[in-house]
Amino acid sequence: MLGFAKKFFGSSNDRSVKAMMGRVAKINAREPEFAALSDEALQAKTDEFKARLAAGETLDDLLEEAFAVVRETSKRVLGQRHYDVQMVGGMVLHRGGIAEMRTGEGKTLVATLAVYLNALTGKGVHVITVNDYLARRDADWMGRIYRFLGLTVGVIVHGLTQGERQAAYGSDITYGTNNEFGFDYLRDNLVYDVREMVQRGHPFVIVDEVDSILIDEARTPLIISGPTEDRSEFYRTMDLLVKDLIQDKTNYDHDEKQRQVLLTEEGSERIEEILLTSGHLAADSAGLYDPANISVVHHINQALRANILYTRDKDYIVKAGEIILIDEFTGRMMTGRRLSEGLHQAIEAKEGAEIQPENQTLASVTIQNYFRLYEKLSGMTGTAATEAQEFGDIYKMDVVEIPTNRPVMRIDEDDEVYRTAAEKHAAVIKQIEDCYRRGQPILVGTVTIEKSEQLSELLHAHKFEMDGKTITGIPHNVLNARFHEQEALIVADAGVPGAVTIATNMAGRGTDIQLGGNIDMHMMQWRQEQLGLGIEPSHEAEAEEKERFEAEIAEARAHALREGGLFVLGTERHESRRIDNQLRGRTGRQGDPGRSKFFLCCEDDLLRIFAGERLDAIMRSFGVQEGEAITHKWLNGAIATAQKRVEQRNYEIRKNLLKYDDVVNDQRKAVFEQRQEFMEASDLSEIITEMRHDVVGDMVHRHLPPKAYAEQWDIEGLDERVRVYLGMELPLKEWAAEEGIGHEEMEERIVKAADARATDRENILSADQTRSIEKQFLLQTIDMQWREHLMHLDHLRNVIGLRGYGQRDPLNEYKTEAFTLFEVLLSNLRTNVTRWLLTVEFQFMEPEPSDPMEGLVEVHLDPGTGQNDRAMMLAAAGSALSPDQRAALPPTALPEGWERTSRNAACPCGSGRKFKHCHGALV
Repeated sequence: MLGFAKKFFGSSNDRSVKAMMGRVAKINAREPEFAALSDEALQAKTDEFKARLAAGETLDDLLEEAFAVVRETSKRVLGQRHYDVQMVGGMVLHRGGIAEMRTGEGKTLVATLAVYLNALTGKGVHVITVNDYLARRDADWMGRIYRFLGLTVGVIVHGLTQGERQAAYGSDITYGTNNEFGFDYLRDNLVYDVREMVQRGHPFVIVDEVDSILIDEARTPLIISGPTEDRSEFYRTMDLLVKDLIQDKTNYDHDEKQRQVLLTEEGSERIEEILLTSGHLAADSAGLYDPANISVVHHINQALRANILYTRDKDYIVKAGEIILIDEFTGRMMTGRRLSEGLHQAIEAKEGAEIQPENQTLASVTIQNYFRLYEKLSGMTGTAATEAQEFGDIYKMDVVEIPTNRPVMRIDEDDEVYRTAAEKHAAVIKQIEDCYRRGQPILVGTVTIEKSEQLSELLHAHKFEMDGKTITGIPHNVLNARFHEQEALIVADAGVPGAVTIATNMAGRGTDIQLGGNIDMHMMQWRQEQLGLGIEPSHEAEAEEKERFEAEIAEARAHALREGGLFVLGTERHESRRIDNQLRGRTGRQGDPGRSKFFLCCEDDLLRIFAGERLDAIMRSFGVQEGEAITHKWLNGAIATAQKRVEQRNYEIRKNLLKYDDVVNDQRKAVFEQRQEFMEASDLSEIITEMRHDVVGDMVHRHLPPKAYAEQWDIEGLDERVRVYLGMELPLKEWAAEEGIGHEEMEERIVKAADARATDRENILSADQTRSIEKQFLLQTIDMQWREHLMHLDHLRNVIGLRGYGQRDPLNEYKTEAFTLFEVLLSNLRTNVTRWLLTVEFQFMEPEPSDPMEGLVEVHLDPGTGQNDRAMMLAAAGSALSPDQRAALPPTALPEGWERTSRNAACPCGSGRKFKHCHGALV
């Protein structure tokens, strides 16, 4: 019945698109009008729109005219005209939704429509790309439209100075990566002067590859941290204890579905006995789970996770003695990214690698919570429909599937399911051989590095007859974390007839595979070869070479089209349908033909965990012979149902984690907003006075309870706190001995004395100096207290789940405890600021030059490259060099005498940068 209704009335997505197509017709009707305008008249439309906004019109009122202006401008400066379906995509972005568009449908051009319209407000529009290259490219390429129309464009990439960042954020439109924007937000909340802040608010953002950033990367925090003490031996000891413990599987429970490992009762008793014997537990403690031993228990659990849950060459690789994580979604190395809470150190101990010290978090925010700061959030991707519920629940964003400009010609074949991995591999090799013989390009997707290399070995060893000869090995390229440096070249040739490309998951995302080859990549290679020979190519030579390449590619494309276009072969189903759809989306771009097929077996992780034994029994009962596969649409549906269950479970986990995150996020926003108010204020004396009075009130209330008799007062305790926190000797005993005196009068006298001391100390300095010191102390204390608060919340989070065993809701317990800790933070803030301002002796000296970010580490995965470029950041002077040029530099490529330059001194080259951020970065 539901299917009939959908066919008769159309889906909600169809109705939504149909409604927007009505507005597209109105935009098209205006096209002749705007085409007749001169460049000057077209450019004048921007000022006209701004004036109309100021007069009370809304952005929605201007949408049709603004979109028509952008389309006409694009035709003139880029030679590209927006398709009607791209206009629909622009409307979806403008209203704060997600435009799902297939590969090759021109998402970059779609964004210009919503960007221009929203930039008219002057508040700034942010466009998030997946890497620095795309940020620069899009800012330059699409920026031609915006600059023609009188808007300014900025780009945020590595190596910019603070002034350059402020200018970029001050532009009407700012391009950059989620890493750059997130870390700028955190740094803005670590500075001590509002003039040092770079961002100016979060009004509207468009996120490219929105599913990657807001789903896959959503829970990964951006962290600015500083180093702590070295505990290498402790990690090695914990690892040795756990390695001995896991020899007996009765000591732990391993749940593959939930990806959890826990000590059993026997395991807990065994490890407690070992730890007591070795002296790692407090001798006077009640046992393993005594509060005094919480840190040891935590690291035992991390060592257990490292040894059981994390597998070499699947979750991480060991390269040059370093543990490098593998992104499960793209299969790329995540260089520089480290697991938190001692887990990465536990893996280093497991593999015998050098153990890097842990870092203490100074400021952090998840990508999820950073983007929820925006007043209006929108995004683009090729695969979002399967996560529509999550986007709606968490981000309040609707997903709209935008129709393709040309009909999709791709054929998605039914899955083939085999009983064993060996049978599946044989079928995969046979299919690859068939494509190779016919000259059909084929992209083979695997889920792990190990499986991609296993398949590569099988291809190398495969023997077959071709043209009357026995050939050993099918030529192919492997694209996984070990070889990601060659990604661009491999992807460029993946559409050439006969090309066989093995890719881990969707390595290569963001790059279109063009049938016949990529002319731009071929030209770039040719230029590099010419320059390597010392030849500067002329325009004539380039044109001639390009013409030759175009002829070759046209011929190769025709061959690939005859054989059915790109064949995408999946060797296993991923837990998420979205990742499978990303793989399939590599073929059939812009109306090209294509074919996709998945080969599965009962030994695959997804089928083995959820239906392996049952499916194997069914195949046996039906008498499926060795080498035979079963194929049916019902089977596809059953597999999709299993994937939906996994997706739903993962979503529930993320949603539950978000509830915990929201507690911290609410506190973070309160602290950061208050901190900014303090920075912007020129006089904080009233707040300081209020804090001082609150501190005195707390002291008196604690030691002189309101309903207690004077004989019950703790005068000695109060006297001690007044001396330590207020720096005063007061005759409290004499005051308390006075007849009829109450605690209110005692409080008034102490407050009066504290105010007098504050005035005396202010008279020693000038009023301006006092106000400056008050602000510095207040901001520094907030940072110190917030840092400790984050550490306490981390520890609380690790143990709060145990409250569930007492029939208490861990989330409610966490909220209560976190609120109590936050009250402690505020109390300590008042106390410490008051104590410092009334007791610290001031000496004024010329400050030594220092970098506020000295020694700090910035960590987060770039979802586009899988690398943490923060750890490898170079200044503009270094980053301008190519990898080959940088590798060719001698170990100390500095003029004589420069090597003695201080790291924090100005660079002798005259760039204005510090030496360590300029030529010093290269040595």
